[in-house]
Parts: sequence; structure tokens; C-alpha cells
Amino acid sequence: MNPRRLLLPVILLALISLSCSITVNLPRIDTGDLVTDDIRVPLLDDVDAVAEVRLNFSAGELNLEPGTDAYLISGTATYNVPELKPEITVRGSEVVIAQEDEGFDFIPILGGDFENVWDLKLGKVPIELVIAAGGYRGDFELGGLSLRSLRIAEGGSETELSFSEPNREEMDLLRYETGASKVTATGLANANFTRMEVVSGAGDYTLDFSGELQRDASVNIKTGLSSVEVIVPPRTAARLRISGGLSNVNLEGEWRSSGGEYLLDGEGPLLTITVEMGAGNLDLRTG
Repeated sequence: MNPRRLLLPVILLALISLSCSITVNLPRIDTGDLVTDDIRVPLLDDVDAVAEVRLNFSAGELNLEPGTDAYLISGTATYNVPELKPEITVRGSEVVIAQEDEGFDFIPILGGDFENVWDLKLGKVPIELVIAAGGYRGDFELGGLSLRSLRIAEGGSETELSFSEPNREEMDLLRYETGASKVTATGLANANFTRMEVVSGAGDYTLDFSGELQRDASVNIKTGLSSVEVIVPPRTAARLRISGGLSNVNLEGEWRSSGGEYLLDGEGPLLTITVEMGAGNLDLRTG
């Protein structure tokens, strides 16, 4: 049996066991009528400015995709807790869409009639994007945008992140920081990043570097008890180093081990990956 498939159930059982010994007083959440607000943020007056967009999302479901050139941000927010009404603040080139987040992190796990869904579209102008969230489900299709940077910080999630088309700007940093999540990221070479950082406590992570690598790029993965799958297309030059505690490393495809490193022969830009893992499984594949 593949040990990777056992990892998340073990983590969940440990968390459940821990919760049985702890008394948690969750706040009372009063739901009301379902409300849908239109979100419309116009383009910046300064056409040469880089938009600094921050999305502060409490809990629920967050969906992002490319939009048109007519708006910086457009879409809807649907919720049935009055405190979750999104507030939009614009100061110069900084745009913040935020909602009260205290006490809502565990709602998606508990279920019930709670509802909080953002469906947003981002314009194709240069953007520095920050997503700060609690516990949620996310579907982010960011291909074809003009992201200068992307930073995601969350408590825990089940997220799909995709760059189905090349990012139209060079991305200085792509950073994903989470407590314990299940994340599938595809088309990462299309993100056009120089540096990528993944920091997590525990979870299940699939990082697929398909797409077109424009330049040499570095990836740093730092995680505790996790299952990590790294997929790099054949004929892509890649070098991976691993450090930390006990880890199972499984090689598939054209990956090979050499002198304590794991190499993938290819031409063009070099993808350098460093993995620091407390314990868990690392699968290296060519897709």
C-alpha cells in the first residue's frame, strides 16, 4: 500500500484525538437571509501604477479567475451571516476587500446552513496579489493575468491553484503559507516566477511545474508532517535537494539520484528545488 495515501488519515485522526481532550467554546453564529452583493472595483486612475490587491476572506468558498479589462475586480459575494458583508477600501493603488473573520475559521468543517462564497474576476493589469484567509475551499485560476507577486496565507484549506496560461508579467515571488491543507497547484512554470516559497505545518501538496519556464527559478519547500508530490515535465533541467527528518523519497519517470541530489536532465532554464521536511513522503515525477 502506498504510504502517501495513509498520511492524511493519520493526520486527521491525530487532530480528532487531540480535539477530544480539549474543550473549545465556539462562538454562536446567527445566520440570516441569503444576500448577494455585486463587487465592482474600477481600474486605477494612474494607468502606470501597480495595483496592490488584498483579499481578506474569513471562511467558506473563494473562487478567482481572469476577468476583462473593464474592471480591476468584479464578481459577487454571497453570504447569510450579516457580519460577513465584504467591505471595499481603495487608497491610491491599494485595494482591500475584507470581511470580519473572528470566530469563523471552523464553520466549513462544522457544516450547517452557513454560507459564504466569493466569485471574483481579476483584471489583466499589473497586480500584486495577497490572499489572507482562515479555513476555506479555494479554486484559483490565475492564467493569463499580469501578477507581479502572489502571496497566500491561510489557516487551512482545500485549494486548487492553476496557471493554465503564462502569466504576462515576471513574478518576483510566489509564496504559499498554510497551517494544514490539501493543495493542488498546476501549471506553475506558467506563473513566470523567479522565487517560490511553500511553508506549511502539515498536509498533502501536489506541485506541478508544467508550462513554460522562462528563466532560472528557485523553489523552497519547508514543511512538517506532509505528503509532497513534485511533478516536472520531461526534458526540463531540474535539481532537487532534501534535508530534515525521516522522509520517503520515491522516484518516477526520468528523475535520478546523484550524490545526495535528485536530478532531471534537460535544456533551457534550470529549476532548483530545496525541500526541508520534518517527516513524510516526497514523490518526484515527470509528467
